[in-house]
Amino acid sequence: MSSIKFGTDGWRAIIADDYTVENVTRVAEATAVWLLKENKKPIVLVGYDCRFGGKLFAETVTKVLVHNDIKVLLSNNFVSTPMTSLGVVHYKATLGIIITASHNPGSYNGFKLKGSYGGPLLENNVKEIEALIKDKSSVDTKSIDLKACIDKKQVEYVDLETLYCKHVEKNFDLKLIKKSGLTLGYDAMYGAGQNVIRRLFPDATLLHCVNNPSFGNTPPEPIERNLTEFESLIKKSKKIDFGLATDGDADRIGLYNGKGHFIDSHTIILLLINYMVTYKKMKGKVCVAFSVTEKIKKMCAYHNLPLEVVKIGFKYICGVMITEDVLIGAEESGGMAIKGHVPERDGIWIGLTLLEYMAKTGKTLDELIKEVIKITGKFAYKRIDMHLTEEKKQAILQNCKQNKYKAFGKFSVKRIEDLDGFKFFFNDGEWMMIRASGTEPVLRLYSEAANDTNAVAILDSVTKTLA
Repeated sequence: MSSIKFGTDGWRAIIADDYTVENVTRVAEATAVWLLKENKKPIVLVGYDCRFGGKLFAETVTKVLVHNDIKVLLSNNFVSTPMTSLGVVHYKATLGIIITASHNPGSYNGFKLKGSYGGPLLENNVKEIEALIKDKSSVDTKSIDLKACIDKKQVEYVDLETLYCKHVEKNFDLKLIKKSGLTLGYDAMYGAGQNVIRRLFPDATLLHCVNNPSFGNTPPEPIERNLTEFESLIKKSKKIDFGLATDGDADRIGLYNGKGHFIDSHTIILLLINYMVTYKKMKGKVCVAFSVTEKIKKMCAYHNLPLEVVKIGFKYICGVMITEDVLIGAEESGGMAIKGHVPERDGIWIGLTLLEYMAKTGKTLDELIKEVIKITGKFAYKRIDMHLTEEKKQAILQNCKQNKYKAFGKFSVKRIEDLDGFKFFFNDGEWMMIRASGTEPVLRLYSEAANDTNAVAILDSVTKTLA
């Protein structure tokens, strides 16, 4: 049997290779054993997204839990990760499980764990579950009749999509947004957010809002290179003011202005802070991952907000959000959570916050971005993946640990930070970061500078030095 390891956010594997009914059963059984150690009568909420086999694997998990006398609330249809997390809080569940591989290609599926607070289960708990995974499951799921479990009230279906829509209606001024005349374009990337936007905004221009478990053979990650069709739609339409995209499980955001220009996640984070403090008069700590723009420091200083930088992975941000008063928690990858909602990334929630920002101010995204740049100054951010042998990858990491890189071409290193990877600072506003993939012979390279030309030049110099 294959060894099952949880990554930055859940266990993910290729369907029919390592992601099988047997292996899902093994993980579900370990989860049940862990739950019963701490809880006499736990309740688990189980959801699944649009991926191949989602319902089958969710029902498999449900059968394993019921076999262990654990009550299950099972989603009656595909749902997003944030809908699942909201459901955990609403129904006061002990734990949430969603069958999803998030933004990974359609050949993958996965298994995410959510704490009772409605966010990623903390790392120490995930490791405890991982340690309990046996080489072989002792549960024969084929012999368990799901209908009989429902009849005995051991399993109950729940409508998480309607719950989420009602929650949105309570928390956003949808009348104001619709009255503003702003037009919304939405690319679901064939993911789990598709029905929500259709229900809330029947007049929105929709793209890829149909069932397609292969995601059109494009990984459902809302980054610029995967959204060319959406970009073209916005440019041709000339009537869309706000272009929102979400990933496979709708917890990440991609954003376009009315001209079809992609807005990066760092700018979105700065926009959110400015809106929540300046216009909504809210306060709280800002918690961001190590790879987020350094401009966050200027924005927090301007608004007199405390800032905490944590390791990459939303579980670290969530750990801060559930113990402190946090205004926003955010990652470079487009995953963000804000005060007043669950401590969970939510692409739709963040998109609606920005749409409401535009409606309340009567300003375009570009005008709101100009307000942010006045505070932080201009910046450009680039990221690439460097594919190399595992031996070469380890050699470069060893050089980083031993402080051997004093310069990359003309860019002299002034100082280094190593919270999660290695961040090399060249001067005020210019830096680059090297971070290794935990699963592949790949180095993630990030750079920030005053403009695109300089950010690209930094990456060019780094790749030449490392080659």
